[in-house]
Formats: sequence, C-alpha cells, structure tokens
Amino acid sequence: MGLGSFLKNVGEKIFGGGETPEEQAQKVKNHVAKYGFDTSGIAFTVKDDKVTISGEAKDWEQKGKIYVAAGNVEGIDGVTDNMTVKAVLAEAVSPVAMPQVKYHTVQSGESLSKISKEVYGDANAYNKIFEANKPMLSDPDKIYPGQVLVIPQ
Repeated sequence: MGLGSFLKNVGEKIFGGGETPEEQAQKVKNHVAKYGFDTSGIAFTVKDDKVTISGEAKDWEQKGKIYVAAGNVEGIDGVTDNMTVKAVLAEAVSPVAMPQVKYHTVQSGESLSKISKEVYGDANAYNKIFEANKPMLSDPDKIYPGQVLVIPQ
C-alpha cells in the first residue's frame, strides 16, 4: 500500500466539472483502461481529489502503470495504492520477482535523456524509461512538468 502525491492542475483532462465522486471514479477507471490495462479486478474510488485503487493487478508492471495513469489526471492530487498482484507459485517467487517500483516527477526543463542521465548515468538509456511508460507516453519528447513516470530498475 502506498500514497503518492501528484500535481492537481496537470495531467490529462477527463473531468468536465460537476461529476459525483462515483462518476469521477468511473472516468478514472475508463482512462486507465484505455491504455489496455486489465481493470476488471480493480476498483477505483475518488474522494477529495484523491483516487484509491484496490483489487488485484495482473502483474507488477501493470500495477505501477495503473497507479501512474490514475494519478496523471488533471484534478487528482493523490493516489492511494491498495492493489495486490496476482499470486504466483511459491517456488517462482524471489526478491527479484517483486521489484520495488520507482517513480519520478518531471520537473520543468527535463527530458527523458536528462532523467536517464540522472538515474542510470547514461543519457542514451532514455528508451528504458520511455518503454516502461508506454502506452501512456506516445513519444519520448512529449513529457510535461508534474507528470509522474515509472522508472524501471
């Protein structure tokens, strides 16, 4: 479980104004689902500009991406992650199988190359970050300040 902060006035505009919390939750779920993530076992609730996500994600990668997609919405300033990940066979579980997901909030003037240089020591490794944030990112040059990105290990 985790609570993450997002910038309320940046992100994709999906709310029109005047929606009930239930309608907002459905819009966030639809927004996340449009990226192809399996949201069938996931529940979204919205209260006071915060999204709570619970249920079972398909895998660790989708769990992180669902979290980021839900938070990168204009009008949302926090996400509580109560998701679990589908169980795997005990013999297949190792500390490596349960990665610690890292996130990065884009600052003004940053590019994926600059973030890559900071994180990996190699500006040319920007494609790792781009690939980890697909399909939410359609182009490595289209990031914006306040956007939260998944940073792969």
